[in-house]
Amino acid sequence: MMKIAPYLLLALLAVQCKTASTPPQNLQETLADVEKIKGRTEYIESPYVTAGDRVYMVGHQDGSFPDLGWHITGEMGGIWDHPIKLMDGFSAQLTLNNSTLCLTKADTFYNYPFANQHVYLLPKEGMRVERLQFVPDGKEAIVVQYAFHNSDAKEKKITFQFNGKSDLRPTWLSERTNTQDGNDQATFDAGSNAWVVKDSLNEWFVTFGSTLAPVKHATEANDCTLKSVGKGTNTSLIYELTLPANGSLVLPFTVAGSYESKAQAQATLEEVQGKTAELFRAKKKRYAELASQTQISIPDKDVQQAFNWLKYSTDWLVRDVPAVGRGLAAGLPDYPWWFGVDNEYSLQGALLIGRFDIVYKTIELLVKESNRVNKNSGRILHEMSTNGQVFNEGNINETPQFATLIWTVYQWTGDKEFLAKYYPVVVKGLDWLMKENDKDGNLLPDGFGMMEIHGLNSEMIDVAAYSQKAFADAAQMAKEMGDVTLVAKYQNIAQKIKDKINTEFWVPESQSYADFIGTKEQTLHLIDDAIVRADTLKKPWAVAEIKALKAKVKSLPAGTKKGFVLHHNWVVNTPMEMGIADSDKALKALETGHKFVNPFGMFVTGIDRDESAGKDVSSAAKGKKTFTYTGAVMTLPTGVQAISENNYGRPDQALDYLKRMTRAFSFALPGSMYEVSPDFGMFAQAWTLYSFGVPIIRQFFGVQPNAAHKIIRIQPQFPSSWDKASLEKLTIGDNQLTVHFEKSDNKQTIRLTQTKPDWKIVFALPKGKYKSWEVNGKKVTATQEGALDVSGSNGEKVVLEAF
Repeated sequence: MMKIAPYLLLALLAVQCKTASTPPQNLQETLADVEKIKGRTEYIESPYVTAGDRVYMVGHQDGSFPDLGWHITGEMGGIWDHPIKLMDGFSAQLTLNNSTLCLTKADTFYNYPFANQHVYLLPKEGMRVERLQFVPDGKEAIVVQYAFHNSDAKEKKITFQFNGKSDLRPTWLSERTNTQDGNDQATFDAGSNAWVVKDSLNEWFVTFGSTLAPVKHATEANDCTLKSVGKGTNTSLIYELTLPANGSLVLPFTVAGSYESKAQAQATLEEVQGKTAELFRAKKKRYAELASQTQISIPDKDVQQAFNWLKYSTDWLVRDVPAVGRGLAAGLPDYPWWFGVDNEYSLQGALLIGRFDIVYKTIELLVKESNRVNKNSGRILHEMSTNGQVFNEGNINETPQFATLIWTVYQWTGDKEFLAKYYPVVVKGLDWLMKENDKDGNLLPDGFGMMEIHGLNSEMIDVAAYSQKAFADAAQMAKEMGDVTLVAKYQNIAQKIKDKINTEFWVPESQSYADFIGTKEQTLHLIDDAIVRADTLKKPWAVAEIKALKAKVKSLPAGTKKGFVLHHNWVVNTPMEMGIADSDKALKALETGHKFVNPFGMFVTGIDRDESAGKDVSSAAKGKKTFTYTGAVMTLPTGVQAISENNYGRPDQALDYLKRMTRAFSFALPGSMYEVSPDFGMFAQAWTLYSFGVPIIRQFFGVQPNAAHKIIRIQPQFPSSWDKASLEKLTIGDNQLTVHFEKSDNKQTIRLTQTKPDWKIVFALPKGKYKSWEVNGKKVTATQEGALDVSGSNGEKVVLEAF
């Protein structure tokens, strides 16, 4: 091989860069002012995501790509371009002084809001290698940049090898579409200096390469990490590099894909390679805009940071598949597709961070596909893969929860066209709910709700609570739409269900609402299953309690139907979450619920509670070998409990639950909270935004909008430990609200600012010692409702002071 002088080699590198006459920009420089969180060493062998709306990549924080996930066993990691997978991953190695080093185990992982970095330390070689990656918005591509840093006073010649493992395969439920996965076929394209891989049976393509031409390319090359298995290919690109003394060199790679054509994949590769720096800056700017929305400053800085990063992790879950739709997915790595119920929680949180865009798109997708699979019945689907195949047409709770979502969106956006579009879906859905699922006509629909426990499909407490709220909200919608007949009908049904919840579901001896209402025979069967569960989990207290219940049930007359507290499932708190529990019952039930917690929050199923409940962290943080939700503590039940506490005037207890959830923030994945706290299940979960957003924005700051009528009611309820708090740039319709709160021993001040001074602001007086109120320096008197109309006080600025 001809020897080339170092300065000539550098010149050659510049010439070989197809997209620019200068070496590629080190993207790390653009991140200098961006927040980052360092990963914990003990979790470096756990997952992360490089997120994008079209493409995303899942691997381990050490830079490797082990088999991950259970939905498609071992295949949920790698690079995905739904509805297909592109690659299982890639690896890299470098040769220096005839010694080959595999970059398989990074020393450090950093997570940024929209990118991530792996750092490999090579002290004996006087080198450091940094791998940085991001996914451009709206592109079927990912950029991976290697930066080589030479700490020695003399230049280094290295051979660098990039190994790509293709795995062009379809997503979950592809067997329903008769999609066959063929063997991958790889061809090197000299024009783009990139490998092009095609699935032999489908027009699926992945191509990868650098702006620098390789000196060699190979199939089945000497690769120290990735082996060719299954139907994929293992191909390599090899480069000769010269690192300047005490200097650095950057080598970028782009992976692009298409499930339509080779030309499209290659066009994406060329576009992204040519605009990498521009696309990187654009994504940085968009995330800065996300961060600027709904800014909170509160005394509990850990909670504040967790809330801020939820803006980012929510964006990680936006999934765009043009042939199907765009919407918020549930979680990663195993739920990268769309759910009805998850979004009925998540989108309420998305409203609070100004993400009206994804709220509208997700609802549009859910309704379109629900109408398709459920024949326009109004029933809302449960789970749909990114290929459009619906796994579950809808559990009973999802249809009423959809009604509440629509009303909530209308309250925050004031969009009458939106309401007019989806009100008929709500009407049909509630009709379906009662006609098809309430066979005994007692206004309590039968069927599976949130708890996916075998046999638990009678009259469920969460279905009842969400149905009650749905009819109450639908009555409000009917009023807005001028549908007078349905206003009265829905109000009547809502009141009757509320009465039933507070009588038939209440179990005085348990100081709790029942998990379900069922017959004696059905309950005995469920009890036997519960005993097995509790005994298997070695929960003797639960076994004893359930056996005592069994004795009571056996003594009941045959055919008895009543409410039972069996599993202590978190859903028994939904009457408080919806604010429909009688106050005396609610306070008792909240105290009962507090028994079923651990340092990270609420147990999904209370009989799974163990010795960690309310005590230490260590026993709750043990990982699990196999996938199961048994024994799980989750952010959604914990958030529901926080919301419930706030609904009954207990913000200090609500804050306690927020702090419990926050203990899981960055526990395993920096910048994220696992679905199952602290480190199990999905490493990013959309509905966590509901669990933080509602307690903080709608309850602590007390923002209750009626955007259609340009009214904002403010009813703050701050924890006693908060002496100062602020909320800025909260979007409500076309208005933005800012709230600043401060208190001392003898004075409380609240400053309100809005961008639309013609909106009416109604301030509800909080309970407490303050008796005298001033608005902009003038004494005021409360209305009979205990509220102050502070509209028109100094235009868009209002200062309330209490003495």
